[in-house]
Amino acid sequence: MAKMVLVVDDDPTQRRLIQAVLEREGFAVTHAESGDQAIGRLGAGGTIDVVLLDLVMPGMSGQETLVEMRARGFAQPVIVVTATGGIDTVVQAMQAGALDFFVKPAAPERIIVSIRNALSMGALKGEVDRLKKHTTGRSTFDDLIGSSPSMTMVKRLGERAAKSSIPILITGESGVGKEVIARAVHGSSERAGKPFVAVNCGAIPENLVESILFGHEKGSFTGATDKHLGKFLEANGGTLFLDEVGELPLDIQVKLLRALQEGEIDPVGGKRPVKVDVRIVSATNRDLSQAVKEGRFREDLYYRLNVFPIEAPALRERREDVPALVDAFVKRFNVEEGKTVVGATPETLAFLVAFDWPGNVRQLENAVYRAIVLADAPYLQPHDFPAISGVAAPAPLALSPSPIAAAGLPSAAQLLAEMPSGAPVRILDERGHLRTLEEIERDLIQLAIEIYAGHMSEVARRLGIGRSTLYRKVREQGLEDVIKGGIDETEDAETQVA
Repeated sequence: MAKMVLVVDDDPTQRRLIQAVLEREGFAVTHAESGDQAIGRLGAGGTIDVVLLDLVMPGMSGQETLVEMRARGFAQPVIVVTATGGIDTVVQAMQAGALDFFVKPAAPERIIVSIRNALSMGALKGEVDRLKKHTTGRSTFDDLIGSSPSMTMVKRLGERAAKSSIPILITGESGVGKEVIARAVHGSSERAGKPFVAVNCGAIPENLVESILFGHEKGSFTGATDKHLGKFLEANGGTLFLDEVGELPLDIQVKLLRALQEGEIDPVGGKRPVKVDVRIVSATNRDLSQAVKEGRFREDLYYRLNVFPIEAPALRERREDVPALVDAFVKRFNVEEGKTVVGATPETLAFLVAFDWPGNVRQLENAVYRAIVLADAPYLQPHDFPAISGVAAPAPLALSPSPIAAAGLPSAAQLLAEMPSGAPVRILDERGHLRTLEEIERDLIQLAIEIYAGHMSEVARRLGIGRSTLYRKVREQGLEDVIKGGIDETEDAETQVA
């Protein structure tokens, strides 16, 4: 998913030139010709990842626009553009919340580096905020990723349930994100900021379930060398999330029912019940009604837990959310792995959306994690997901040793003799002799102009020479006809974007 850059400048020529630079690097661009229009674009919704803001504009200046953005709560990273690099201007922009600045005229490479750094800093800040909410129990339904109809329904139901203490049962396949929904319920309730304790009931040994849930006194059984509070007391005042609640043994189900009905627990070895104030949110990937019929789950407990059911949809039922999920995972793993991946190519997103994802969001998360580790390009490619796309990574280019080199005779003349006669730039003439340097240079320049479609800045950069030197050589070699019609009229301006 291409990152969106808002370019705010009153000069249409500058906006067009910057757009050309950004789009060549795979960014999406939207424009605003004034500060007021930029505030309107930001407030209209839609995703804007970075703001490129000119400081000198009629009406609302760039400095005033930046102050107004922050006052309204727009947190997008801002890069300011100024025609003067005075220290006062820079200090004021940074104090107002700018992340970076550059002075006109600026090379395209400088603009691209600044935007990518801003995206990395934005992702880092977002990850810090996410972790802070996660650890303090303040995640809300706004943090749930997805705008599909099924996820919209989950958010709507969850927000209503969070306002009361009603028991919630979250159902859905493994990996759909049931715990994420439970955390959003907790963070949207009056218990936000209080303890959120998650217990995987299917991962607890059967002989320890009672002790782990309800606690035990010292010496109550062999090995109980210390008093243990238990998960109910750990969650006192907050929320206890019982994941895979259908895996609980029948005798523990009886005690759980009492805890729900009476608001008190009986620790193992305890002399009297202990009052607790806990909200229960449970989850299962099984059909509990069928388990009730088969006698594996108590009917009274089932009705006690299933007061407010919420069904979490499988990922294949909300494919339109896959691009947003991929984008969120890319940001997170960029921070964790120190990578700078921008996103995924349209081709990659297409097959990710089409895949069925039997492991749901958890499988997608792990696939993106592996792809981030493998990725060498700014955008994730199909070969970064070999197990899903079936596309193998391209083999690294390597020069196979020539027979002469293997024999220990790597002379320059012998290596040149091995060059194929059909090479794009021939080194040898028809009789096998070296061509003149001038002839080889002419062919190389002509080839570079054809490959880069007449963009002389790129040609000069690839050849490692200055543009003035390149134009001089073009005239000397008589290559004016090669570049006619191929040079973009904005080429000179693009090398120094004002």
